[in-house]
Amino acid sequence: MRIGELAAASGVSTRSLRYYEEQGLIRSRRTPGGWRDFDGSMVERVVMIQHLFAAGLSSATIHEVLPCLEAPPEERTGVMERLLAREVERLEAKRRDIDRELDTLRALRAETALVGEAP
Repeated sequence: MRIGELAAASGVSTRSLRYYEEQGLIRSRRTPGGWRDFDGSMVERVVMIQHLFAAGLSSATIHEVLPCLEAPPEERTGVMERLLAREVERLEAKRRDIDRELDTLRALRAETALVGEAP
């Protein structure tokens, strides 16, 4: 399947697909005419990549996780679990930072409202 067909089937732009290929996240063969030729299994892989990006993972982390996802469970080494645990901790830390920022803004807003009500 050509890149435009993969884009249509996966809902991802051709520009993103080229980036994924540059990063080693997807692969294609080249036809004698130089066109990219993707295997049909790349549709599912591209959708998975989109989910991993949406979860906040970087392309480098996705590159590390994908082989683990494709390996049979009995061949997995625990790498994926460690990577995902690290990403969960990163997002939890980010959430704590956001919660602190929200608390600060709410407190400032409350103080401002009280000052505005003074006679």
